[in-house]
Amino acid sequence: MGTFTYEALNSSGKTQKGTVEANDSADAIARIKSQGLYPTQVKAQKGKKPEGEKGVPSATPKKKKGGGIGFGRVKAKQLTLFTRQLSTLQDAGLPLLRSLKILEDQTKPGPLKVCLLNVTEEVEGGASLSEAMSKSPKAFNKLYTKMVNAGEIGGVLDVILQRLAEFMEKAQRLKRKVKGAMVYPIVVITIAIVILTFIMVAIIPKFTKIFEEFGVKLPALTTGLVRVSKWTGGPLLPDGNPGQQIPGAVFIGLSPFIFIIFWKLIRKAGPGKAATDTVLLYMPVMGKLIRKTCIARFTRTLGTLISAGVPILEAVTITGETSGNYVFEKALKNVHDSIREGESFAGPLRESKTCSPIVTNMIEVGEETGEMDAMLLKIADNYEEEVDVAVDSLVSILEPLMIVVLGGIVGTIVVAMFLPLVAMIESLQTS
Repeated sequence: MGTFTYEALNSSGKTQKGTVEANDSADAIARIKSQGLYPTQVKAQKGKKPEGEKGVPSATPKKKKGGGIGFGRVKAKQLTLFTRQLSTLQDAGLPLLRSLKILEDQTKPGPLKVCLLNVTEEVEGGASLSEAMSKSPKAFNKLYTKMVNAGEIGGVLDVILQRLAEFMEKAQRLKRKVKGAMVYPIVVITIAIVILTFIMVAIIPKFTKIFEEFGVKLPALTTGLVRVSKWTGGPLLPDGNPGQQIPGAVFIGLSPFIFIIFWKLIRKAGPGKAATDTVLLYMPVMGKLIRKTCIARFTRTLGTLISAGVPILEAVTITGETSGNYVFEKALKNVHDSIREGESFAGPLRESKTCSPIVTNMIEVGEETGEMDAMLLKIADNYEEEVDVAVDSLVSILEPLMIVVLGGIVGTIVVAMFLPLVAMIESLQTS
């Protein structure tokens, strides 16, 4: 037997603290409920470890080896697969500790295996699953641990894990859809920049040399192109060697990395993140897609948390922290304050103008009918479909747009090079 400290709500809704003797966290929760209390937090008391699953006192386990390198974050795909497997094992009736050991053994060395080693060790020492997972934040975020905690308290851990796996799978599917749509234009633009840089560095200087030898007066368009070519390849000294100035091609190659670093530095500061997130939401074309993605994400997250039994105030806070956009985070903070003061959910969300009237009206109906979670998940389903349509439309618009832009650039280069050639031919015919 071990000693567990707990916080629980009594019949009048007031918080009550105490301790209870139990074999493990599940037994502790059952004993607390038998007293007419609703447990909100259960922890093994330090220095008093509970007995193991088979009633044998558990000694402090030794640190296991073979976890591999534990640096970096756990990949979302790995975590989703682990959650699905754990839900299946729990649904099959296997003890939690045995399920964790099975998954730990079959996980390849890496950050996830290291986290599972730590979680298994904590659970074996008497900690609850949510408490053990909260000590490995690089794998299990606040949303994950709170849902697991709600499943433990309600005695439906297998159901919650299944919902969590479905939530993560849908989130990954949406993320892949948006990222996949961006791959094609990024690849095309990258190849186009490489080809244009090659033309500027290797082809244009040869034409320029010919024009100089024949003394042809260059049109303004050709002069501008030659200047761009010299900047890209760097100036040449009289002896033909490159000048001291850094070629523009170097800046072109480094510009994506400079932009990424600059973008991340800006977003580290609060005002910078607020400004960039606001700009992203109001961008032409892409802004609508980002807004729909954010709505689908926050409604799916909030709906999943509420359906799992997480208190509404805590669920709204977690959703805001994981929304991924400052504008939505601020709107949900206002929602949190409104609910805490006894007001509605939909009111402050409508005032923030982050969501369309349809979304706020559906949430308002969910509040009135008591089906908030179902309504939020319905909104998420609808908006994920809209994101799919928006992504397909964006790709169909980008393809001809890129063809027109690249064709215009290449056409301009061709015209700029042929204008002096025409002048040369005319001068040769008259001479």
